[in-house]
Amino acid sequence: MAAYDGPKRVSMQRYSALNARPDLYRGTKITWFHYEPQVREWMSPTSNEDLERWLNQEAPEEVIEPDLPIVDPHHHLWDIRSFTTQPHVSFEQKVYLCEEISNDITESGHNIVQTVFAQCGAFYRAAGPESMKCVGETEFVHGVVAMSNSGIYGEVRLCTGIFGSADLRMGAGVEEVLEAHMAASPNFRGVRTAFPSDLNATFMEGYQVLGKHQLSYDNYSPDFDRLPLLAKLANANPDVPVIVNHLGGTIDADAPADVVARWRTGIDAIASCPNTVMKCGGAQMRVGNWEPPFHMHRRATPMGSEDFCELLFPYYQYVIDAFGPERCMFESNFPVDRECVSYRTLWNAFKRIAARLGLSEAEKAAIFSGTAARVYRLRVRDRSRE
Repeated sequence: MAAYDGPKRVSMQRYSALNARPDLYRGTKITWFHYEPQVREWMSPTSNEDLERWLNQEAPEEVIEPDLPIVDPHHHLWDIRSFTTQPHVSFEQKVYLCEEISNDITESGHNIVQTVFAQCGAFYRAAGPESMKCVGETEFVHGVVAMSNSGIYGEVRLCTGIFGSADLRMGAGVEEVLEAHMAASPNFRGVRTAFPSDLNATFMEGYQVLGKHQLSYDNYSPDFDRLPLLAKLANANPDVPVIVNHLGGTIDADAPADVVARWRTGIDAIASCPNTVMKCGGAQMRVGNWEPPFHMHRRATPMGSEDFCELLFPYYQYVIDAFGPERCMFESNFPVDRECVSYRTLWNAFKRIAARLGLSEAEKAAIFSGTAARVYRLRVRDRSRE
């Protein structure tokens, strides 16, 4: 047997050869591999360099409550280097896959135990019926589930819940699409789509199929004035859990009082529906051409968790008071929010908000993991049995 002389960096081609003829390469430890550079220029693996350079200027904070179990209920995975349309073309993080999110989680020092994948239009099928192309996203994510379950990328189990896309305007015909999602992954839990302003009968017929299959409905729009209509939709279908994303809409810490009052009116309307929950996060992201003052394009260095807590606390406080911690869940919204904050700093900010609110241990357990596990029907992991 050849002497082991350290880990090797190998190409995809040689990696395949190693698997095909292991007898020829005994004693070689493979730690990772990269694709050969025949890939087109727009597929450069250095697409995230500017963002990484900016985040690396951050002085890492000490992790607050590092043992607190966390379920991150909202993150994306994608390769958008070839995309030419909004909003994807404006995102700084062009590649965010299993390795990237696993690195963010591991390096953060927080106890992330599970995650939920959020619809983002990634890896749709290139062929087949238009209505079924979205199933490709769930098929892709289930592959990431298998990668994560291998343990190679750390102890966290990625994408134990998945919500994708389906056109509910198809009416009852959307059932075929939803069934294909469920067949693609047992972790599929629901969809995220917009809704029509008239809540017409065909859309409502499609929406009711979610309840038939015990699926949930995630919704986001920057326009928080839609929230009373979303409340009407939720009340009409009490068997469908409605998960409001990103504090309900655009969060601008510099917004005038009348805009904040409109946002609060929307929050009050949707919080009054018992089958709704709120994802507390996403305030750290750009919306179209608007960028918050802490975005990488507007700051030379990243902001710290104390400053985030101080600046955004009134919004988080209002939402958590309106819904209650048992109907709230902190979320990362990575890699979108990564343009403004590191994973470690973001979860430190959430823990500072929880402390400032004086949440009890039970309330913290709910808002950091319990609500997400309940709403997305996640199996609570017992690592002592693994």
